[in-house]
Amino acid sequence: MSKIKILWADDEIDMLKPHIIYLKEKGYDVDAVNSGDEALDLISKKNYDIIFLDEQMPGLSGIETLERMKNDFPNMPIVMITKSEEESIMESAIGSNIADYLIKPVKPSQILLSLKRNLENRKLAGEKATMNYQQQFREIGMKLSENLEHEEWVDIYKKLVRYELDLEKSDDEGIIEVLNMQKSEANSAFSKFYEKNYLDWLHGNTDNKPVMSHTLIKDKVFREIDGNEKVFLLLIDNLRYDQWKAIQPMIEQFFRVQRDEIYYSILPTTTQYARNALFAGLMPNEIRKYFSNYWTDEHEEGTKNQFESQLLLEQLKRYGKNVKTTYNKILNLNAGRKLFDNISNLMSGDFNVIVYNFVDMLSHARTEMEIIRELADDEPAYRSLMMSWFEHSSLFDIIKYLSDKNVKLFITTDHGSIKVTDPVKIVGDRNVNTNLRYKFGKSLAYNPRQVFEIRDPESYFLPKINVSTSYVFAKSSDFFAYPNNFNYYVNYYRNTFQHGGISMEEVMIPIITLSSR
Repeated sequence: MSKIKILWADDEIDMLKPHIIYLKEKGYDVDAVNSGDEALDLISKKNYDIIFLDEQMPGLSGIETLERMKNDFPNMPIVMITKSEEESIMESAIGSNIADYLIKPVKPSQILLSLKRNLENRKLAGEKATMNYQQQFREIGMKLSENLEHEEWVDIYKKLVRYELDLEKSDDEGIIEVLNMQKSEANSAFSKFYEKNYLDWLHGNTDNKPVMSHTLIKDKVFREIDGNEKVFLLLIDNLRYDQWKAIQPMIEQFFRVQRDEIYYSILPTTTQYARNALFAGLMPNEIRKYFSNYWTDEHEEGTKNQFESQLLLEQLKRYGKNVKTTYNKILNLNAGRKLFDNISNLMSGDFNVIVYNFVDMLSHARTEMEIIRELADDEPAYRSLMMSWFEHSSLFDIIKYLSDKNVKLFITTDHGSIKVTDPVKIVGDRNVNTNLRYKFGKSLAYNPRQVFEIRDPESYFLPKINVSTSYVFAKSSDFFAYPNNFNYYVNYYRNTFQHGGISMEEVMIPIITLSSR
């Protein structure tokens, strides 16, 4: 590995010889010059990894040298060193996008720390993340063999997400593979846990049950609608918990996170079922029974989520929440921009709901478009693509606008998604639905040991289209494939992000409570 090359410009460079010797002994290659002009001349001829720049030099000052360097080498890390503690000088240097700011006299250890912080930060962070996960690996593995409650599953999932994000900084492919294997093991155990407890949760046969889609607004949001603050609920369709953690630093510039929680999606983990249940405060078959004009069965023509605002108003009415409510659904860029341009109109509402469909559309686009597949080739790339969208979205603009208002903000979703890898064969007639993670119909053939099957849908509050309707759900990273043209089908859909079944990523999803800073 080649040495890290440092350029150090200071008009008193002779007095810094002990520092330079110290760095060379540590394995760094250092070029030392007396002026900004000499520094600019050298940087045009040689490649450097980092530059140390004295702020007070005769002739071309440090700030002037910094500006010229940044003009030609905008990504070069530059550390400003100065005798002055004047705020204006600090602001000028920081405004020029410096990597660090040190006050004279500097010690060799300070220089070394700045080098490691700026050049070796990713490597050191990766090593630290690897060590932390190695220490936790055995403990997580032992927990997976226990009879866990839903809160303990949330704790495990949060830990796995944290290590997954931390290990993005690691170049150790071996430890990343170990984590992926443990996630797969956890998903297999979680699917069994969910299958075992789901019916009892729905029927209230246990006191210890999670907040679920149909109880989320009642349990988490209604208590904040008290007239003292405007309440905004932002629902980002198909937002996984790891994606929330990825965009959290951007949002925390403007809002303080009060509660970072996870709730459980109902089955199927799809927009039609989970989101309708969320807004109605009812399970799907209850919506179909009591508000048949607001429910569209899967085999019927028409949008399956066109009555969310009506269902929300019915839930508000049912719980005696007589508040002014607004509802907006954003399906494309123009609609988002239009909402942001008129965002001040929402401030008259007591409870304001905004639904953004982008992440779900990204998931589907990744399946269907080769270029999106390449851009989001793996989990980190998929998160990165989502972060890039969010940073430049009208949704982020809306969040920034709301930050200086006295509002309570909730960010949530209706379900997540999982990268599917393993095909499970299923046979059905032409009326069977097309989703890859769940199927329903009257003539399904499959291996019951590979799926979660529901033969009595009404006991699970799911619509029963005819007397022999049954539902089957894929678990962990499985997906359904038909025996006809099996290999083509599997190759096309393997490693795509799907939802509808049972996995930690689809079921355990964020409900975040934020307040203005």
